[in-house]
Order: sequence, then C-alpha cells, then structure tokens
Amino acid sequence: MTETVSKRSKGAKGVGLRSERGPVLAAVMLSTGLVALDSTIIATAVPSIVRDLGGFTQFPWLFSIYLLTQAVTTPLYGKFADVLGRKPVMFFGIAVFLLGSVLCGAAWSMPVLIAARAIQGIGAGAIQPMSMTMIGDLYTVEERARVQGYVASVWAIASVVGPTLGGVFSEYLDWRWIFFVNLPLGAIAAWTLARKFPERVERQAHRIDYTGAALLTIGCSLLILGLLEGGVTWGWASPASLAIFAVAVVLLAVFVFVERKAAEPILPLWVFQHRVLNSGNLVALIVGAVMMGLSSYLPTYAQGVLGFGALAAGFALAALTVGWPISASLSGRVYLRIGFRDTALIGSGVIIVGSVVAAVLGEHSWLGLAAVSAFILGIGLGLLSSPTVVAVQSTVGWDKRGVVTATNMFCRSLGSAVGAAMFGAIANATLANEESLYQATHNVFTALVAVSALAVAAILLMPRHTDQLRTRGAEPRPE
Repeated sequence: MTETVSKRSKGAKGVGLRSERGPVLAAVMLSTGLVALDSTIIATAVPSIVRDLGGFTQFPWLFSIYLLTQAVTTPLYGKFADVLGRKPVMFFGIAVFLLGSVLCGAAWSMPVLIAARAIQGIGAGAIQPMSMTMIGDLYTVEERARVQGYVASVWAIASVVGPTLGGVFSEYLDWRWIFFVNLPLGAIAAWTLARKFPERVERQAHRIDYTGAALLTIGCSLLILGLLEGGVTWGWASPASLAIFAVAVVLLAVFVFVERKAAEPILPLWVFQHRVLNSGNLVALIVGAVMMGLSSYLPTYAQGVLGFGALAAGFALAALTVGWPISASLSGRVYLRIGFRDTALIGSGVIIVGSVVAAVLGEHSWLGLAAVSAFILGIGLGLLSSPTVVAVQSTVGWDKRGVVTATNMFCRSLGSAVGAAMFGAIANATLANEESLYQATHNVFTALVAVSALAVAAILLMPRHTDQLRTRGAEPRPE
C-alpha cells in the first residue's frame, strides 16, 4: 500500500541511507528530549508560576492535562503515520508542541497555562510514538535494542536535568524560559529530519474514520480523566466519578462497534487479536504502572520518612533511569540468543526482585538501599520493555508499524494513569486510617510487587522463539 526508502532498506542496509541515520537518531532523541523535559521541568517551577499567575488549587492540572492529551491522541497518530508517512505526523507533532510552548510562555493566567499545556500534550502525543516508529523503520531487529537504549538515556537525563533546569530558570531568569527554550531545540530537530530522513509514500485515496477517532478520543479522555482525578478532585463513588466512567464505557463500546464496520478503522481491532501484540500491550500497561508507583512514592519515602531533601530523593530515583538504558542497550544481545519472550521473563524476574527490595525498606533504612531498589527496577524494566517493543514492531510491515507502536505507547500511558489511581487509593486509604506515611509507602511498594508479578503472566502469552514471531506475525489477521 505504501512504501518508503527506510522500508526498502530494511534497517538501512544501503550505504547512502546508513550515513543518514546518525543525524536522524540525534533529531529523534532531541525531539524525545523535549517531551521528556516538559514532563519534569515544570515541577520545581510551580511556586514561581503560582506566585505570578495565582491558581494554586489548579496547578495539578498542569501535569494531568499534559498526560491526558498526550495519551489519548497517540493511537490516532499511529494510524495517520501508516497512511501519510512518518515525517508529516512528526512535523505536525513538533509544530503543535512548539505552539503550545509559546502559549505556555505567554500565559497570563492559570487557566490559559493549563489550556496551553493541553496543546503541548497534543504535540507530544505524536512525537513519542513517531520516534519509536522511525527507529523501527531505520534499524534492524538486531540494532533496535541498542538504539532504544540511547532513547531511554534521554529520559534518564531529563529526569535529573529537568527539575534542576526548572529551578535554575525560575530562580535566575524567569519561569517562562522553561517553555521558550523549546523553540530553537524543536526547530533544529525538525530541520534535521526534513533534510536527513528520506521518505516516499505512495499517495492513495483514504477514508478517514472521523467517527471512530472522535469516539476513541473522547472515551479515552473520560477514562483517563476519571482515573487521574478519582479520589483527588472527587470521590471514587461520587456521582461525578460514576457518571464519567459510565459515559467512557458506553463511548468505547460504541467505538468497537463502529470500528467493525469502518472501511479504514482508526484503530484496527486486529491489534487486539494477535498474541504478540496483546502480550506487548499488557506489558506496556504494567510498565507504566510500575514506573508511576516508584517515581511517585520513592521520593515521598526518601523525604517524608527518611527525612532527606528533594535533591537526595531525586538522585535515589535517578538510579532507575541509570539502570534502564544500560539493560535496554544490552538486551539485544540477549534476545538474539534466547528470544524475546525469555529475555522479557528475565526482566520481569529482576523487576520483582527490585520491588521486593523496595517493599522491605524500613523507617530507618539507608537511602542507598532505596537507590539500589530503583536501579534493580531500572535494569528489569530495560530487559522487559525493549524486547517487547521490538517484538511488537517485528510482527508487522511498514504500513502497520505506526499503529502497533502507537497502541503500545498508549497502553503505557494508560498504565501510568491506572497506576496513579491505584497506588494513590492505597496511600490515601492508609493515611485515612491514621497510619504513618511510612506505612502508606510500604503498602504501595508491597502492591508494586503484586503488579510486577503480573508481567510474568503477560509475557507467557508471547511465543517463545524469535522465528515464530517473524513468520506468524508477518501479516496480522485482517479484520
């Protein structure tokens, strides 16, 4: 249906295209870095923002709305990338992200800043899955784990540098530069991709599934909104919460019916009828939940229980993002020898070990032990996540890689929202019973062990051998 130079080379085996991969990878990492930085850089700037704009009670929406719009638009971009090509979708994402950045920097009130953050999230929803899809186009199965290790390192750097930069800009310049700094970096990334990423797409007439896109976006928006704000803005059993979830379920049920009839569904249902894809998406869901549980409550434990400052707590958590790129870059050697599934099983075992270490942390434990648990979890997540993403991409051709990659990224975002809701409910219920903050974090880490164990069941859905993935997954069963 569609053809690109990157597809034809099957991993850039041609000399000419291989010479272009370095600049393209740098541009992809830069684009990903913008999304990663804006997920963390705003945290330390909140006091300055509230002092200028007011709206202290509204500032949590600066984080929630960004996650929400990023998550719900991701599946749509995957489909458009398979129809229109990667470059137009990536350019759209960068342009919208930079527009949102300008509006954030120029915001004159908290509601305007929240709306601008929503626009940023819409752009970020295209950048992240397109980055992973373009890597899948340009690099072979053997090379992808190493390259994904590089991309994972971007998130590692952002998690440490982001809050520090936010504090520096807020204290010595102005918090608005947090957003304006995106403009030259985004322009460099777009310029590099325009010059160095060759893509030819055979244009054909397509019927855009607008009804399905609207149902999916609104239904997922309500579902994630309910998960993010349940127990925070409103009670779980409140009329507002029940109404939101009820409408979300109805809209998603109608979406399934519409997709069965659509000539070109925005999210083909065969994505959920394929063993490797189901396994990879379930793993992504669990990875998102585990990341949310650790990143939210390990700093709380370090500060509120052990009494350390924000900097020390941040470095303890940073051990997670050190371990992840190390294991992700090495996982390729492992899965080429023993297969995707067995590599992911090893990763899930390591994650369980890391979760157990976190669960046995005491009220007076050494902070280094918390960092060790984060590092072990990072090693496990790299061995679990990278092989499953590569397996998902390897089951399909170029014309389906965008939608399966975007669906996997969406599942990770959904997992983060589910994790935020679940772990938040556990912590709040513990504190409501007048128990200590230590007991609340301990209960969260114990739940983390149970969630990590679910990854084993998800992985067992996947075929054992690499050759099975390549043959059985060559063409998914059409709807």
